Amino acid sequence: MSPVPRVFLKHLEKLEPNAQFTFSPPRLGSSSGAAYYAKIGTTSEHAQYIAEAESLKVLDTAAPGLVPKVLASGFFTHDDEESRPGIGRPYFLSEYKDLRSLSSASATVLGRRLAEEVHCHKGLNGFGFHVPTYCGPTRMENGWYSSWDKCYDALIAGLLSRLASSKYSALRTKGEQIRKRVIPVLLDPDKLVIQPVIIHGDLWSGNTGEDHKGQPVIFDPSSMFAHNEFDLAIGRMFGGIPPSFYTEYHKHLPKSAPEEEYDLRLDLYILFHYLNHTVIFGGSYAGGAEQKMDKLLREFP
Repeated sequence: MSPVPRVFLKHLEKLEPNAQFTFSPPRLGSSSGAAYYAKIGTTSEHAQYIAEAESLKVLDTAAPGLVPKVLASGFFTHDDEESRPGIGRPYFLSEYKDLRSLSSASATVLGRRLAEEVHCHKGLNGFGFHVPTYCGPTRMENGWYSSWDKCYDALIAGLLSRLASSKYSALRTKGEQIRKRVIPVLLDPDKLVIQPVIIHGDLWSGNTGEDHKGQPVIFDPSSMFAHNEFDLAIGRMFGGIPPSFYTEYHKHLPKSAPEEEYDLRLDLYILFHYLNHTVIFGGSYAGGAEQKMDKLLREFP
């Protein structure tokens, strides 16, 4: 059995005084039967832990219960005591959710809650986020932008800059054409009038589930304040999220105007994930990215 860091016990004792704990990472259980999700990072993972905690906190504010509640996060020293921000190893403690795959019924609830709660939680500082976040292992620098087209252009530019290998030269060239010809037109703020709302940022089926009560739960976010439709893209790319999710979502939050460009916008947003997966995995994802680029470039000659 691994020892329980004192930094965890200090927080858990506030929740359950005098409880005895067993520790088998990442699940921390108490003698009362309560369970918690706990993990510890290395000194090189400070930003990732901050990103996850900050994303979950904003999502929980927007839609309580839809994400695991963060109970404590921070840093601790070699003697397991709390330390100043950025000093020592990062830790994270949240509710533990015993999950199974999302059913059609829970996907319907997720669609409603995402539309009515998450995507109605508006940002006050523009488009972006106050800390870097991570979509998989890829760091999103974020910051703040006055319009969504500028924000999204920066996201695409950041991914293209990571494709340094010569084998991606054609992909980078087409990507620059997307930035020049497609993003300014398809996301023109004079035409696409949207407000920044909090998004999950990596909402594919592997980051969704339902609890023992059949209620949806989402996790592993890469959040930012963005166009709500950006959150609908990766579920199309991988499938796995039941169609009832999309049907219910748009009952409560209609497609942005111009509605006839909805599918093109989702193609543009799916491109982000193809490029990100090319950065991470290479291989066939580069072909998928190029196909999306070719389609979009034909629409905007």
